[in-house]
Amino acid sequence: MKIGIFDSGLGGLAIAKAAFKALPKYDYIYLGDTKNLPYGQKSPQEIYRHTQKAVEFLFAQNCQLIIIACNTSSAWALRKIQQEYLPKAYPKRRVLGVIIPTLEEADYQHRRKKIGVIGTTATVKSHIYKKELIKIDSSAKIYELATPRLVPLIEQNALQKAVKSLELYLKPLQKQGIEALVLGCTHYPFLKNECKKILGKEVAIVSQDEIIPKKLGKYLKRHQEIENKLGESRSRNFFVTKLNKDFEEVAKRLFGKKIKFELAKY
Repeated sequence: MKIGIFDSGLGGLAIAKAAFKALPKYDYIYLGDTKNLPYGQKSPQEIYRHTQKAVEFLFAQNCQLIIIACNTSSAWALRKIQQEYLPKAYPKRRVLGVIIPTLEEADYQHRRKKIGVIGTTATVKSHIYKKELIKIDSSAKIYELATPRLVPLIEQNALQKAVKSLELYLKPLQKQGIEALVLGCTHYPFLKNECKKILGKEVAIVSQDEIIPKKLGKYLKRHQEIENKLGESRSRNFFVTKLNKDFEEVAKRLFGKKIKFELAKY
């Protein structure tokens, strides 16, 4: 069986690339819902519907474990899928998100008390980062900021425009004197170096491509009943729900090499 990685677009390729490097022996399937991108402007009902369909597709492709790399889906759909969908449909399979591992890293490793978060409009509206951080560290302060222009620009390969938007977005967080910045979207690791340049060395950049593979490895060690079912032929398959001529170049930038995409029909 396989590990599935789902994202609303191509941004999750950054996490997929890191997972392949950290845990190379397993079989993986990547799915980007490029037909319905971006999720950040959709209603919670739409986000859940698209996420459930993606999960169903990946389970049909023989995935034992799915990582919802999309922060928006993690915020609005993950809990319902875990608590309502899985027990009825796939009680022996697992779906994990990215938000809790990210906050644990931001708090415990960096020990920062003033944390900025940038994400899609839907992720920020959920206030999921603020709610969960309070559970981890009640003394920490979190400043959430919606950055809706970044995902479309990254998907369109308009990187210079994305960097200019990023500079404007980060100014309010700089004024707050943040000590760490959480890149609360799977597309944003692509702008990690730009964030470091803008904010300076004193601000820790918390990037999910550095966190999730490590957390996944620890999860598999704790859950041998899951790990033992995973195939180890090192297969990699990449699916999108809509093909686009620009995807290959965007994927090459995000993943580091050319990728052959298959069309997911569901």
